[in-house]
Parts: sequence; structure tokens; C-alpha cells
Amino acid sequence: MQNNPNRPYHRQEIDLLFTKVKAQMHQQALSRGGDGIALYTDCYTGETLRGGDRYDYEHIRSSEDVFMTYRDRLTNAEIAQVVNCPENVAVTLRTINQSKGKMRMEDWMANLRHILNHKIDLISTNKSLVNADKGIKYKVDKILSKL
Repeated sequence: MQNNPNRPYHRQEIDLLFTKVKAQMHQQALSRGGDGIALYTDCYTGETLRGGDRYDYEHIRSSEDVFMTYRDRLTNAEIAQVVNCPENVAVTLRTINQSKGKMRMEDWMANLRHILNHKIDLISTNKSLVNADKGIKYKVDKILSKL
């Protein structure tokens, strides 16, 4: 049942692990900040974000997309590990995250207005996408090799 290729999207395990990953990222950002204020780099603009800025933790590749891709091979708990791998979780401005929603970043950026209005840095964004894809593939291969 867990690996039913037709099971509906389910994010309970994803969200539980996402909460833990966000807490770890926040602690690391506080250390980077050095002054008690979190310090991040926006994964799509390359800009520095500090605690108090309006940012969100972001799944670069959406949890739903990853779930639907791997639900025939992985359990919900395994998918949660893949979705929340360090390469797929980053920080971006809330305005970008809300505008993008569940869209693939490549589809969202097909609208030039999004790139211009949100000051998207194509090099930073491409690096984040490539890194997320590599991290997801690595995590999936690691899980599947144990089976």
C-alpha cells in the first residue's frame, strides 16, 4: 500500500521533517549571522536576507512534484527524506515563494515579468535548481540501493 503508484499526494511526513529541517537551518543561519540575527542567501536572487526580512523556507522542487515522481518506488517517509534533502530546501523572499506557488521554477520564469519584478538572478537560480536535482537524485539512489 505504501508504494501504491496511484496513491494520492500526502504531505504529513514531509511537513514533519520540513519543520525539523527549518529549525536546523535557522540555527545555522544564526551562527552565520554572528549577532543573534539569522543570515541567509536567497536561492533565487542571490541577495542577503536577515532575520526580520519577509522570507520563506522553500522546497526548490515542490514536495508534490517529488511525491508524484517517486510514489511508485518510495514510501511516504522516504519521499519526505528526498523532498527535505539539504539541496532541495532553501530560503527565498516570501513574495517570490507566494508568486511561484507550486509551479516549477522554469515555468514560472517563462514569464519575463516574474524575473524582472522579483529581481531573479539567473545564475543563482540555475545553480539552486541544478543542486536540488542532484541532491534529489543522490538521495533517491541512496534509498533505492538499500532495497
